[in-house]
Amino acid sequence: MKVIALNASARKNGNTAILLNLVLDELKAEGIETELIQMAGTALPGCKACYKCFKKKDKHCSVETDMLNEIIDKMLAAEGILLGSPTYFSDVTANMRAFIERCGFVARANDYMFKGKVGAAVVAVRRAGAIQAFSGMNLFLHYMQMMMPGTSYWSIGVGRDIGDVLKDDEGIQTMKDLGKNMAWLMKKVYA
Repeated sequence: MKVIALNASARKNGNTAILLNLVLDELKAEGIETELIQMAGTALPGCKACYKCFKKKDKHCSVETDMLNEIIDKMLAAEGILLGSPTYFSDVTANMRAFIERCGFVARANDYMFKGKVGAAVVAVRRAGAIQAFSGMNLFLHYMQMMMPGTSYWSIGVGRDIGDVLKDDEGIQTMKDLGKNMAWLMKKVYA
């Protein structure tokens, strides 16, 4: 089994990556293969509403000049998908928003191709607005008909400067619990 984690932060190894890695460490401890995809340094444009994905039905976006189709291929090959974003003005980053739009259209065009996979969302926040970001990613997972494990609290870590989330004891425990629960659910579904 494998989990693909998508870090939509503009900082490659910032707080969002730290939180995602806390979850991934628990998955690895349970024998699950993991891969962290970093979107830092890339710019994913939003959906053009060309509807070519509905005509072609080839499980790919018609825009081939960015990393989206590579991410989709990795998601299709994995049993678990973990989405991560920092909170930017009470929402996800532009890259995560573009990912949700475009990947969502492609998935819908191809009979909800992530249906039955296990998915979860992780948010880094400085102070406020995390619930909107958390909700946006979870609504995407729900709409894709994925199974979402719970955790001991919302999977949100608090911190501004890189590494600050490691001072959030409750956030750390929440990420660890998410990793354990995600592993448990994946083993129940895929074993």
